[in-house]
Amino acid sequence: MPKKIEVIIVNWNGKEFLGQCLNALFQQQHQAQNILVVDNGSTDGSVASLTANFSDVDLIALPENTGFSVANNIALKNVQSEYVALLNNDAVAHPLWLQNLVGALEKYPEAGFAASRMLFYDRPDIIDRVGDAYTVAGTGLLRGRGASADAFGNTEFVFGACAGAALYRTEMLKEIGFFDEDFFLLYEDVDISFRAQLQGYRCIYVPEAVVYHKGSASIVHDSPTSVYYSHRNLEWVYLKNMPLGLIPVTFLFHIIYDVAAFFYFAVNGRGGDFIRAKIDAFRGILKMLKKRKGIQRNRRVSIGYIWRLFERERFFPRLVRRLGLSS
Repeated sequence: MPKKIEVIIVNWNGKEFLGQCLNALFQQQHQAQNILVVDNGSTDGSVASLTANFSDVDLIALPENTGFSVANNIALKNVQSEYVALLNNDAVAHPLWLQNLVGALEKYPEAGFAASRMLFYDRPDIIDRVGDAYTVAGTGLLRGRGASADAFGNTEFVFGACAGAALYRTEMLKEIGFFDEDFFLLYEDVDISFRAQLQGYRCIYVPEAVVYHKGSASIVHDSPTSVYYSHRNLEWVYLKNMPLGLIPVTFLFHIIYDVAAFFYFAVNGRGGDFIRAKIDAFRGILKMLKKRKGIQRNRRVSIGYIWRLFERERFFPRLVRRLGLSS
């Protein structure tokens, strides 16, 4: 019997993308038992369009934009299925997407969640990301970004999954906790991946689980919103989750990354957004330290295991990619 799955899509002014996203879900070989769209106070007619054209899709229409974390959590609290998939409104899933993700979690019981092969919608020969990585500098990394679509063809364990196209065991989420609502958006999936790993849940990357991602449809790359939330929240991820024994060997790299990022954004007119992010990250330290106590108290794996999950921080390739100098 097919495993029961619910799919959650958070939407904010994504009317032009939702139809294609939902139609792809209806064509899945492994059908979801329920598809739920949480609309975050859209003003582009998304709710009316959904009501008129997708009556078989459940809808929660929120009066304002609560952010990615809160909107997902509202939906997750009522999930009853064994698995729950999260999908961006600007992602188009291959018909075998859900089937391959479920198959991987069935094959690897030690995995609590699964990451997809995300390709650029307008350049399907190029990888958007193939799961998430985390570096020794305490920063998230879009694994595989810019590589050929034929690369990363092996099923393997990775640090984490992009919540824009991932499958989670519901029992895992209920145990480790849902998305941190203080994050609002960005890095919330890195945080949940880190918390999962600390409690012994592994992430399996499934190369056959393909989605085509239009990318930054709601949040423009290096916009004030993107810079602020990503560079505030990366500090909170580090503060909450980094085991004490690994802080001495990661902190210098973390500071170097922050300094380099500041100069990059200052040159590109985003220095103010970057500084505001760090100030607000500092203001949230006490709240994050309180959360840290519970997270570290529940850690089930060794610091050696966590250390082996991290990748080297490659500052120069990051810069080249951001400047658009790579092929």
